[in-house]
Amino acid sequence: MTPAGPLSLEAGDAGGAPTTLIEAAYHELRRDIIAGVHAPGEKLRVEHLKDHYQVGAGTLREALARLVADSLVVAQGQRGFRVAALSLSDFEDITRTRILLETEALRQSIAHGDDAWEGQVVAAYHTLSLAEEKLGRKVQRAAADDWEDRNAAFHEALLAACPSQWIRHFLRILNRQSERYRRVSLVLHTIPRDVHAEHAAILDATLARDAKKAAALITRHISLTLDTVRDLPPDVFQKPKLKIVRRRPA
Repeated sequence: MTPAGPLSLEAGDAGGAPTTLIEAAYHELRRDIIAGVHAPGEKLRVEHLKDHYQVGAGTLREALARLVADSLVVAQGQRGFRVAALSLSDFEDITRTRILLETEALRQSIAHGDDAWEGQVVAAYHTLSLAEEKLGRKVQRAAADDWEDRNAAFHEALLAACPSQWIRHFLRILNRQSERYRRVSLVLHTIPRDVHAEHAAILDATLARDAKKAAALITRHISLTLDTVRDLPPDVFQKPKLKIVRRRPA
């Protein structure tokens, strides 16, 4: 995670509007939106945010434009930017599409994966397990950020041997779109589930090269997150009840 505080150029960057500054502002804003620091529908005022993230107005607008491309922010013409809304129908669509693509990608990955791929899957599972140990009933932001990164890495490792770059590309987009919904369900714990056991079962079936079982397990794994989101209070889709302290620049 990019540390809080002033965003600075890395060595070797040229003058002008440095890509490094735009990237850093983009990642900071993106993490804050996913974490609920900026609530769904909230107006993102450039004049205020540029001071908080300590970047210029032009750099911040470039970062916001990238978030518009990610569908996390909505551009409102001359009225500026707002955080994209959350909706159950949106997440249902994301989930259905993700299941279609991820089960097929996993089947292909199991069919084509070699010993090196298996090693990468096991390593990704191990680092994810360490992150899962840090999650308690009261989820802290740092632990949730770490878990989210390692969860994505595990799923990407499972699919890494799939020969279709397009399937993997679209799945990365869908996974990124799922993050805000997963974060809310992770914090509120509306439906008890053992995510670690789910990941372990998927790993075992994958290493056993049982494509049918692995696909069924990952379908259930993804569907359970949708069930959890469906169980959330309706007002969560307007403003998630996440207890997060807004970070201040050092």
